[in-house]
Amino acid sequence: MKHSALRQAVLDANFKLYESGLVISTFGNVSAIDRANGVVAIKPSGVSYKAMETGDIVITDLDGRVVDGDLRPSSDLDTHIELYKSFPTIGAVVHTHSYFATAWAQSGQPIPVMGTTHADYFNGTIPVTRQLTDCEIRDDYVRNTGRVIAEALGNRDPLSIPAALVNDHGPFCWGKDAADAVHNAEMLEAVAKIALHSRQISLESPEISTALLDRHFQRKHGSSATYGQTERSKQV
Repeated sequence: MKHSALRQAVLDANFKLYESGLVISTFGNVSAIDRANGVVAIKPSGVSYKAMETGDIVITDLDGRVVDGDLRPSSDLDTHIELYKSFPTIGAVVHTHSYFATAWAQSGQPIPVMGTTHADYFNGTIPVTRQLTDCEIRDDYVRNTGRVIAEALGNRDPLSIPAALVNDHGPFCWGKDAADAVHNAEMLEAVAKIALHSRQISLESPEISTALLDRHFQRKHGSSATYGQTERSKQV
């Protein structure tokens, strides 16, 4: 089977997405890119997570043409491709309709940094896109969804804020590989839930300071990260 390792990674990530409860029915999808070979592996459209097999994962080129596979790719394919083109450092994309993140998206509100749980995974506010224009919806809607995500992220490092909310729609996340992207989707749902409850307790709940945000994000993701185990400490 062609691209078997890439397909397996995407299948495993889709299973994990379903098991996490972030998707129901056939909603949502995971893709990953092999930049060296210029191909993307993605969940097939409308296929049950429980029924998927490795060979069902569809392989396309970066123009969205199927190059290997018998099924139609996810209807969100062009959004994924646009994100791969806009963010050269990412290796995978996840789309869900998870409950709390989607509630923020449908409200048209970004998720503010209200505590260190957020800061451990996202180095700033999780942006929400502007609403698409009627023309953008009518012509090339799926690709334009990716474009407004890139626009909302601006010049920020996509791996430091690996998520965005599509206004009126739902969240997209990404990561260095498929497993990382699913993990980021899990963390996004957690911080979306915490932020919502914090605002319910107090509408005036302040965001954390820049110093505390940087301290928590850098301890996990910075060049001198102190969270977790180094290769040396694992061997001792």
